[in-house]
Amino acid sequence: MLDRSIIISNGRCGSTLLSDLIHEEPDTLSAQEFFMTMAPWSRSMEILTGAEYWDVLASPKEEISTLFRIGLPPKEVRYPSTGEWAGNEENMPRILGITLAKLTDDPDGLFHSLAGHVKAFPRQSVSAQHQAFLDLLATTLGRRRWVERSGGSSQVAPFLLANYPDARIVYLDRNWADSARSMSRHPSFQLVQLRVEALSRWGIDPFRVRPDQEVPDELAPYLPGRITPELLKARGEDPSRYVHLCAFMSSQAQQAIDDAKPSHLLTMAYEDLLLDPVGQLTSLGEFLQFDDPADWADRVAHRVRTPAMK
Repeated sequence: MLDRSIIISNGRCGSTLLSDLIHEEPDTLSAQEFFMTMAPWSRSMEILTGAEYWDVLASPKEEISTLFRIGLPPKEVRYPSTGEWAGNEENMPRILGITLAKLTDDPDGLFHSLAGHVKAFPRQSVSAQHQAFLDLLATTLGRRRWVERSGGSSQVAPFLLANYPDARIVYLDRNWADSARSMSRHPSFQLVQLRVEALSRWGIDPFRVRPDQEVPDELAPYLPGRITPELLKARGEDPSRYVHLCAFMSSQAQQAIDDAKPSHLLTMAYEDLLLDPVGQLTSLGEFLQFDDPADWADRVAHRVRTPAMK
C-alpha cells in the first residue's frame, strides 16, 4: 500500500518549491502538475480502458501547446533540449514536459517504459486511472509514497477531494495581493484567468468550444488558434483580475474542504514558511509520514528564500 497525498493551492505561493523539496526525500515521488495537466475534470467519471487512458497521457495539452506556439513556454516545463520532442513541444505528450521531466533526466525513456503497463490497466473511471498511474510511477521509481502538486489546483479541489477521500491533503495558502501580482506576470495564469472570466461572462471555455457554438466577438481573438503573446500579456496589466481569481479559487478550495472534511488535513501559509522554514517543513514531513522529517527539513530549508518563491 502506498501513501498518497495531494497539495492544493491557488498557485504562485511557493508550491513549486515545496514540490522540489519533497523530491529530495528518497522514498517519496513528487508528482508535479499531474492533475491539472490531465484536466478537464468533467471527464472524471468517464470509464476508460487502459489503452484509451494512455492515449490521453500521450496527447498534447492544448493550453501548453498554445503557449509554445506563441513563444511563451511555461517556465515549469523542464523537458531536455536533447529529447525526442525537442523543437516540437507543441505536440509533446502532456505527461512528458513537466511531470516526467521533473523526475528523471531521461523522461522519454520513462515514458516509453510506462506505455505497456498503462495500456494493460483495467477498464475503470478516469479518477481510478489517475491513481493507478501515480501508483505505477511511484513503484517504478522505487518510492513508497506519492505527493501530487499542481499550481492552481484549488479550482478543482471539489473533484480532488471527492475522488481521493483517503489522501492526505495539504492546503497551501498565500495572501491574495502578492499571489495576484505574481499571477499577473505568469503566462499560464494569464490563461487560467482568461478561461475563468470567459466561463463567468459567457459560459464558454475558449479551449473547449464546440463546433456549433457561437463565440462572442469580444472573446474570438482569445481562441487558441488566434491569441497572440501581446494579447495575453496585456491581460496581466490589471492585477485586480488576479485578486478576483484568487478569491474564486480560495472559495472553491475552502468549500470543498468544508464539505469533504478530509480526515488528514494540514494547512500551511507561505508567510509562515518564510518565517520558520525548518519548523514548517518538519511539520510537513511529519504529516507526510517521512521516516526522518527533521533531517529532511534541515537538509532542504536553506532553499526557502523569498526571491525563489515570487
